[in-house]
Formats: sequence, structure tokens, C-alpha cells
Amino acid sequence: MKNQLLTLQGVHTHIGAYHILHGVDLAVPRGGLTMLLGRNGAGKTTTLRTIMGLWRASQGSITFNGQDITQAPTPQIASLKVAYVPENMGIFSDLTVKENMLLAARSARTVAQMDDARLKWIFLLFPAVEKFWNHPAGKLSGGQKQMLAVARAIVEPRDLLIVDEPSKGLAPAIINNMIDAFAQLKASGVTILLVEQNINFAKRLGDTVAVMDNGIVVHAGSMQELAQDEALQQSLLGLAI
Repeated sequence: MKNQLLTLQGVHTHIGAYHILHGVDLAVPRGGLTMLLGRNGAGKTTTLRTIMGLWRASQGSITFNGQDITQAPTPQIASLKVAYVPENMGIFSDLTVKENMLLAARSARTVAQMDDARLKWIFLLFPAVEKFWNHPAGKLSGGQKQMLAVARAIVEPRDLLIVDEPSKGLAPAIINNMIDAFAQLKASGVTILLVEQNINFAKRLGDTVAVMDNGIVVHAGSMQELAQDEALQQSLLGLAI
């Protein structure tokens, strides 16, 4: 399993009285972009939160970079160069874009201490972050907030970037910008795990895909194969790409 950066084996998650994940098997290959697809309520977000230790696996194992992280606390998982962008983005509305970025840059206490070359690279990926640098983050549009959320997650080098529905509610032009940015991130060597509902987004970016239903992975393979097989899309997702 050397080429797998992240592996889930038989992962079950209970939230209170509810049994949400029923034995998830998932492999995220190193250096690629893995799409996690499925209908609403299939267990995708719960899978991401369980990987991050925000919810505890009640059974099974999660291995990251050869290390068992099943019971690791969230800060420890983050310290292994794993970043998570939740669906609600988690930005601080009252702080400026600059302050949001500085908070995420743990190795820097002031903007002057931030990695200048990395910031310039982020500004190329997400020009809005530079344009609205001194503006309150709460005043940004939905697309700009999403760009800030991803920019914040990569302000320090990451081995794994986990993002929950980055295209949700965004205009097509913004979605195209986001696709370009993720393609460049992947080219830079970051492994990415994306939950997505937008199938066109998935088709254009994904290398591998896992489809969830009722708390388990019901299909895993190449994104290209799924994109070309309309009958399989229909049976797994109830839609056509």
C-alpha cells in the first residue's frame, strides 16, 4: 500500500444513537485527486470528519502516511500536514482576509514572517485573496470566501488537502477558477480528497473516485471510467454526467 497516502479499512462511525458509517473502505493514492461522490446523506461528510478526528471511528482503522491515526486528536492529525476545508468554510467573518491567512500560518506571528514566495503563489491561484487582503472576510462573495478557505488551508505546505463540496452554490465562472486552482495544487504534489456533488467538476479533476451509499463505499476505481459509463453513473448516483 506504499502508493496510498491515506487508507480507511472497515471504518464505522456512530454519532450519538445513530450508526452513520457501516464499514468504509477507502484508499487515497499519493499525489492524485480522489473524488468522493454520493447522494445526500450517503456519509461523505461524516467520512471526512472521521478522518480528521472530529468524530471518532467506533471500529476499523485509518492510516495516514504509514501511521495509524484512528484515535489521534484533530490537532495531531493537522500537524501531520493534513488540512481540512469544511462545507461551511469556517472562515472568521469579522477578521480581514489577511488576519484569516495569518491565523492559519502557524509558523508566523506577523505577516512579515509569512513565506513570501508561497503567498505570491497563492495570490496567483486565488487573485481575490490578494485583491481583498485588507477587507473583512464576511464581506466577500460566496466564491471569494471559498477561495479564501482553500488559500488558508494551503498557506503552509500540506501533504493532504481534504475539501467538502468546494463548488456548492458557486457561479460557473468561479467553479472554473476553482478547478484550475485544484489542478495546479495537484500538479504541485499535494494529494487531494474532494467531496463533490457537481459531476462536471468531478469529471474534470478526478483521478480516482469512490462512490458512497448508505454509509459504505459501493464503487471505487478510475474517474475516467466512471465518467465514460453512463449506465454505471445512473445506477450509482441516479444521474447522468
